[in-house]
Amino acid sequence: MPVKLSLDVNGRQVSADIEPRTLLIDFLRDELRLTGAHIGCDTAQCGACTVHLNGRAVKACNVLALQAQGGAVLTIEGITPADGSLHPMQAAFRDHHGLQCGYCTPGMVMSALDLLKRHPNPSRDQIREELEGNLCRCTGYHNIVSAIEAGAKAMS
Repeated sequence: MPVKLSLDVNGRQVSADIEPRTLLIDFLRDELRLTGAHIGCDTAQCGACTVHLNGRAVKACNVLALQAQGGAVLTIEGITPADGSLHPMQAAFRDHHGLQCGYCTPGMVMSALDLLKRHPNPSRDQIREELEGNLCRCTGYHNIVSAIEAGAKAMS
């Protein structure tokens, strides 16, 4: 039996009737057509589905949409400046070759932004430790760490 879900997504109030078992990632992708966050593993291991829920990074494949009821969700689409340019962290990933196929990149960027809220000038070791919940199958993490360092500098 469907239930009403109401929340803020990327600064916009949305509501829908959903099945209680709907995952946040499925709601974002299927109902709202926000496909930046990816479904990589369905077990909260890879981090490709990372979004911010009430200001904190979460893996959207491991959260029921109803757990976000009345809350605020920020997706990779929501960090884009009004002029359509790249967010400084996205630009840093591009400029420092922190991506290859790009599948994990939205989750990496959202995790990096969460890290920078807590540690505006993280060490390389802090960055590596924070990325333990995000997997990349294409590239070494060296360029990702460098991209996050550069993004932190650009954002400070």
